[in-house]
Amino acid sequence: MKKGVLLVNLGSPDSPEPKDVKRYLGEFLMDERVIDIPLVARTALVKGIILKTRPKASAAAYKKIWWDEGSPLIVISERLQKGIQKQVDVPVALAMRYGSMTIKKGLQELVDQGVDEVLLFPLYPQFAMATTETITVLAEEIRQASFPNLKIESVPAFYNKPDYIEVLSNSVNRHLEGKQIDHLLFSYHGVPERHIRKSDVTKSHCKIDGSCCATPSNAHEFCYRHQCLEVTRLVAEKLNLKEGTFSTSFQSRLGFDPWLLPYTDRTIERLGKNGIKNIAIVTPAFVSDCLETLEEIAMEGQEIFHEMGGKEFTTIPCLNDDKPFVDLLSNWINTWVTPQA
Repeated sequence: MKKGVLLVNLGSPDSPEPKDVKRYLGEFLMDERVIDIPLVARTALVKGIILKTRPKASAAAYKKIWWDEGSPLIVISERLQKGIQKQVDVPVALAMRYGSMTIKKGLQELVDQGVDEVLLFPLYPQFAMATTETITVLAEEIRQASFPNLKIESVPAFYNKPDYIEVLSNSVNRHLEGKQIDHLLFSYHGVPERHIRKSDVTKSHCKIDGSCCATPSNAHEFCYRHQCLEVTRLVAEKLNLKEGTFSTSFQSRLGFDPWLLPYTDRTIERLGKNGIKNIAIVTPAFVSDCLETLEEIAMEGQEIFHEMGGKEFTTIPCLNDDKPFVDLLSNWINTWVTPQA
């Protein structure tokens, strides 16, 4: 069998214009694993309310971070794909869960090169319904409908792999070199609390009560909250961070349902109010810088911090196409291509 790899990231509008942003948001928010309410209610919410109000504001945010080459997330993902392709001997394609760079196009690109066994690689360190699961489910649906002879194997969450933690920790350390930081905030994308409970394979462990994520359980294999907290713990341990000098928060909430706490914007506000003058923020739920890191954190977060009396606000870039990250993913792929005895 000829092997190939399909890297899959979130996606992006084709342009920062409201019409393209509206089309993109429509596809994204109508995903039943993103807004997991009945179809009728989801349609009424998304098409009846959100798409009538949000695209203009979102387009303005995208325009703030848009690069000459295009969407930062797309450009960075393409650089990552090209970097990996140089280090592996099998075809590497790139797709997005939402937008015009579809998973079907990515699989077709590989099939056209003679590939019949695909390593599906969701570019998310942690598992979540709205990220990893929606990619793997859609890829299987496409396989059954269009590529029935194709074999697909998915890369599981890699949040706790020692070599990943090593690369992430080294990146944080490098970007903080020479800086006097009072507090390091690990900000992860938020999800509704019900997503955590829905993903609980035990149907009873995930109570989000402050102890369940620290208590060993089979539920942790699919628990986004546990996996985020574990990344924070492992990196803090690797960097010898003192208790009280780092914390975890969750950003980008939508709607009025309970989402994972604490919220990033309120955490930044609290740190500033409490007299913390120099903070740094790292966003380990993302491997590529995007709207949520470049605008929500680097711009809005900094503004909040300064309004609260803070001084130095450092944003640590995602791993993007840094050579250590390219090397890491290439090594994993090469191990899959040629398993060691």
